[in-house]
Amino acid sequence: MHATVIHAPGDIRFEEVPDPVLSTGGDAIVRVVAACVCGSDLWPYRGIDAVPRPKRIGHEFVGVVEQVGPEVERIRVGDFVIAPFYDCDMTCVNCRNGVSTSCLHGGWWGADDRMGGFADGGQGERIRVPHADGSLFATPGMPDDALVPHLLTLADVMGTGHHAAVSGGAGPGRTVVVVGDGAVGLCAVLASARLGAERIVAMSRHPERQALARRFGATDVVEERGAEGVARIRELFDGVGADVVLECVGTEESMDQALRSARPGGQVGFVGVPHGPSTLPLDRMFGSNVGVRGGVAPVRNYVEELLPEVWDGRLEPGAVFDLELPMAEVAEAYAAMDERRAVKVLLRP
Repeated sequence: MHATVIHAPGDIRFEEVPDPVLSTGGDAIVRVVAACVCGSDLWPYRGIDAVPRPKRIGHEFVGVVEQVGPEVERIRVGDFVIAPFYDCDMTCVNCRNGVSTSCLHGGWWGADDRMGGFADGGQGERIRVPHADGSLFATPGMPDDALVPHLLTLADVMGTGHHAAVSGGAGPGRTVVVVGDGAVGLCAVLASARLGAERIVAMSRHPERQALARRFGATDVVEERGAEGVARIRELFDGVGADVVLECVGTEESMDQALRSARPGGQVGFVGVPHGPSTLPLDRMFGSNVGVRGGVAPVRNYVEELLPEVWDGRLEPGAVFDLELPMAEVAEAYAAMDERRAVKVLLRP
């Protein structure tokens, strides 16, 4: 079989790798129907995260179950399944508390960790899922081709945007600002609208992303950044800022933008993967009573809630995919996202 391997910064190859093999009893082999490139995949691609040796990469996929181990009870051969961007058992105390990203027995696609066997990355033809009954969520039936991109967002970006909105407290009567116009930020706009936010501002400088944000429910767009951006947000909201600000980038600058755009007593929901300095301005937060809540999104815990609305077409988060390529052209997919020629790239084997 073939899968995506990163050899060094900027060096992405779709090459032959060993076929996955069942090994734990509770695992499954999934034939990938669709995968994609995530913004966080760009960190090693750009050399910001180290690439000490060639390794499998990618962590978002949907597909059809081809084999299951003898201990698997819930997932069956032939199921169309959504896989979160990590492996989890959904039985440990952290999973049951709603934080499956902290599963005591799970791991990360493409990573070598204490469990072993997590070397399979999501951008390949087949993938071994160690905890099939926990990680995988079967859809009500076999989706048509048009529905697949929307289902794929539940593996990461839609669930992550939803986590930002929930963490920030978006809801009826609330004003929301979204910092970041990538796929996660756009899904955070959609999630905030779904939760009933009264007014939603997308901070974006790109016309095509602004248009998608408005389609997803943004009522306003702010192009300014830094002090000018903060001033513009305050103009929109009583001179003090928004009730909720969602940080969907992960840089020091984006977090500063978020904290200064929230009103006194407001809340920041953050899901951007941190890179660079990460010290919070505690004095300012203390003085303004602005709270910060969020982190790596436990998307597996959200699939059951979000899937029905994606399945029947009420939610169409797959609109974030503005480029589709064969998986064999994955190097071009990375280049397109790195150069901001695409919001998010869908890959099909």
